[in-house]
Amino acid sequence: MKAHNTVYQKNFSLIAAFLILISITLVVALVIAYNFTYRYVENEFNSRKLDVLEQTIKPYNDFFQNRIPEITSYQGFLDSSSAANYARSVFQDYPFVKLIRYDEIAIGSRAGSGMGISVKAVYEYQTGKNGIIGARQRVNADDVDFRTMAAKFNYYIVQADTSRVPSQDEVYRTFYDVRPSKISYLNIPRREDIKIYRELQKGRNTAAYYKHNMMTFMLDVYTIKLRNTHPELYQHISVQPVVYDPLNNDKNELRTEVAFPGAFADYKLYFQSAKGHLSDEINRRFMPTGAIVLLIYVFLVLIGWLIYRNLNVNLKLFKLQYDFINNFTHEFKTPVSVIKIAGSNLRGEGELTERQRKHYGKILDEEADKLNELMNKLLSFTQIENRSIKLNKEEINLDQFVQKYINTFSIKYPDFEMGYKVEGIYNFYTDPVLMGSIFQNLIENAYKYSNPGQKELFISIGYEKRNIVFSFADKGIGIPKDEINNIFKKFYRIENQYNQNGSVGLGLAFCKELVNFMNGDLQVKSKVNEGSEFIVTLPYEN
Repeated sequence: MKAHNTVYQKNFSLIAAFLILISITLVVALVIAYNFTYRYVENEFNSRKLDVLEQTIKPYNDFFQNRIPEITSYQGFLDSSSAANYARSVFQDYPFVKLIRYDEIAIGSRAGSGMGISVKAVYEYQTGKNGIIGARQRVNADDVDFRTMAAKFNYYIVQADTSRVPSQDEVYRTFYDVRPSKISYLNIPRREDIKIYRELQKGRNTAAYYKHNMMTFMLDVYTIKLRNTHPELYQHISVQPVVYDPLNNDKNELRTEVAFPGAFADYKLYFQSAKGHLSDEINRRFMPTGAIVLLIYVFLVLIGWLIYRNLNVNLKLFKLQYDFINNFTHEFKTPVSVIKIAGSNLRGEGELTERQRKHYGKILDEEADKLNELMNKLLSFTQIENRSIKLNKEEINLDQFVQKYINTFSIKYPDFEMGYKVEGIYNFYTDPVLMGSIFQNLIENAYKYSNPGQKELFISIGYEKRNIVFSFADKGIGIPKDEINNIFKKFYRIENQYNQNGSVGLGLAFCKELVNFMNGDLQVKSKVNEGSEFIVTLPYEN
């Protein structure tokens, strides 16, 4: 027996080791998953800034690529009024544009020096309380913006290929002049105009005069609307000069930056987030991963528990089977030994008297009955479990039925005090053989598990809610609470002095199976050292 326990204990140790291993694996997996999530969020903090920049400068890109080139559609015929209308729409759609200067340019030929480019008039527009404010300014021939655009334009006319439309790169290099917080734009001439301007450069058309438009936009980066598309990553976003570098380095704060393009190149977006702010995002992203890891862990623990339960059941079954074989062997051994002794005496050489012969014959008969009763009990139990027998119902008189078993056990156990009471019902329609088996086992149990001098049993029968209830109340040793759920199991025996010999552990299990087979229920109430009450409830059929 000990050897078998050792085998099962080794299996339990393996399960314990398995649980410890998966618990350690769980902790390691959670730590790795958290660190991975932390690194991932930290990398996103440094990379997602480009998304914020893209959304923030989206209005600027639209202004640069779409609104400014609209000037070309006027083909040089802008005047102060139409320029004011254009400026009004720009101020309305792009608040970061603070001032627009409109240069009315004249292109013509100068005697002996080829083509000339000059400024005829200058207008400035800006927003005021009552709308757009426009004013004519003094012409400054040395204006840097004008001279730069004029030089680019002259060079372009010399180099331009009039057989095709200028490429985007040529347009940006020639007709745009992008400086910090300032963009100048000259309208793009048609290919026919370029041919004419090239003739002017050669001095061949001295009477020609052509209008051209140039606009300069003054921008304020601090009025651009910041679009924080990732508030879970960036707690604070601000516009700072490129050279900005804070002196205090807070270890509890993460920072990153990205420079603006184009006219805002002297500025950058500056991102700040407290580590606690990022911790919230890390935890939010970690939760699904952690939940999946925990789910896998619970699944593995469940598997371990199922294995443990299976081993535990097998251990109990092994113990029950071992006890059954041991007890069953003992039950067979006693009558077999008695039969062997009686048989040996009968086969002896000495002559036996008639009295001795009858005595040995009685012994053989009684011991054979014991063996037969034991075998019949096992056979009946198997038949009940397999539902291979049928109920043979007949009407019985309860008073006579109970009295018969009381008389039988009074003869068998003279020290057994029994009484009974039948109330409200007299006849019962049932299988008398199966009912008798229930009575026999419960009465036998009451006698066996009672202390000497306290062997008492009272049987009461009554009618309750269309059921007939049989109560078997004794004053025996009682049943511990932790054993109540086990007493109806096959081959199970409570470890006490009353179970050392002569019990296979089938009596109560057999009763339970019989009652269930008869569509009834068997319950027990018990207190240690006070007694037990077995209650059999069967459906009443009139």
